[in-house]
Amino acid sequence: MTPMTDGPWRQRFPRLYGVHEVGYAAARVRYTVEHAPDALVTRLHLVAVTGDGRVLVCRSVEGWRFLPGGTREPGESLAGLAQRELREEAGAVLLDEPRLFSAFAVESARERPYLPHQPHPRTWWAFGVARVVLDGSPTNPVDGESVVEVLALPPEEAAAWLEERREVEDDVHADVVRHAVALGLVP
Repeated sequence: MTPMTDGPWRQRFPRLYGVHEVGYAAARVRYTVEHAPDALVTRLHLVAVTGDGRVLVCRSVEGWRFLPGGTREPGESLAGLAQRELREEAGAVLLDEPRLFSAFAVESARERPYLPHQPHPRTWWAFGVARVVLDGSPTNPVDGESVVEVLALPPEEAAAWLEERREVEDDVHADVVRHAVALGLVP
């Protein structure tokens, strides 16, 4: 397996690397395979892999396409966050602890944290891989995205599907899937 350093990946995934401004979050973000400190992770998105090697992808009522995941609740573990978001956005069950493999190191320009329980001004938006079972429909809580489509696709098809509509400033989920595959984390 390739060593977990950024060097080998910068040229292969130029959209991921570098420093990017994320307007809606008033933040500068830098993609990295550095270890994301658990206490500083405020968001987690998952390359959720089914038993037959397919990757779960979601589409919201607004047309956004994304990997399941979201914002951490107060006192929530990363496994708890993964489990909750998979149920809410994909109707899936987590089978094991998510394996974090990359993240955005985030520097917020906001005066206060996005939510009172979050660290500020430095946080991490993590990406992980986890084995899952798709066993129902998204629960779509009132305070979350309204997911209208969940697909289980072969990894490259999942990445291509995620790229079809790039609406959000930090929509890099297609390359995150490709990076997980290149790291040998997805069959």
